[in-house]
Amino acid sequence: MRILVSNDDGIAAAGIPPLVEALSSLGEVWLVAPEQEQSAKSHSLTMWEPLRVRSLAPQRFAVGGTPADCVYLALHELLDFQPDLLVSGINRGSNLGNDVLYSGTVAAAMEGCLHGVPSLAVSLHILPGEQILHWESAAELVRRVGAQILERGLPRRCLLNLNVPNRPLEEIAGIRPCRLGERSYDELVDKRFDPRGKPYYWIGGGHNTFCEEPNTDGPLMAQGVASLTPLSPDLTHDAQLGALSEWSL
Repeated sequence: MRILVSNDDGIAAAGIPPLVEALSSLGEVWLVAPEQEQSAKSHSLTMWEPLRVRSLAPQRFAVGGTPADCVYLALHELLDFQPDLLVSGINRGSNLGNDVLYSGTVAAAMEGCLHGVPSLAVSLHILPGEQILHWESAAELVRRVGAQILERGLPRRCLLNLNVPNRPLEEIAGIRPCRLGERSYDELVDKRFDPRGKPYYWIGGGHNTFCEEPNTDGPLMAQGVASLTPLSPDLTHDAQLGALSEWSL
């Protein structure tokens, strides 16, 4: 078995070594990750400037682009084979609910999914102020889920999104398949001025709340349960599709 690893936190991210170590028990691991952090880049591709790739070691590449760039280059240039599994992560921070629309971690897995590679995104849910990060817990759960994917496969155009509480493994109350929930953030636009008096902005506030709908990913995380959600690139709203037939178009 051959496994491709990528992420959005960058080639030097703390989540990569434990992930690679855990996945090495399942097969040969190749790493193609961004040169620098690319968090919240979603599924963007670099199309208007050149991409550069550094070979760091056998089967290890750093790409001067986005997570989706990394997977695209890996599948179409850097690897001469189709991986049996793609794993994106371990992300430093969760990707729950609405986060999946912004997440570079999920986007790397989505890019693999679009090209027919069974793909898994994984993130560690870290609360504000937590200093001890249990990467080994997330890595072990990835190993378990990855083994199941390799054995059972995934449907076409389906990927999995795994979020793991930042706890010792023995304190995590299992892995539960669930739906995406809804996550809200504080609305923040921080307007500042440069030395020449011109305005610039920082956007994006901190986590506010999770929707309390049962068996969705956010509330499960608060209960110490790892969440596993199947995702699809098909964003069609089926109910409204039928309703549109009644419009006077």
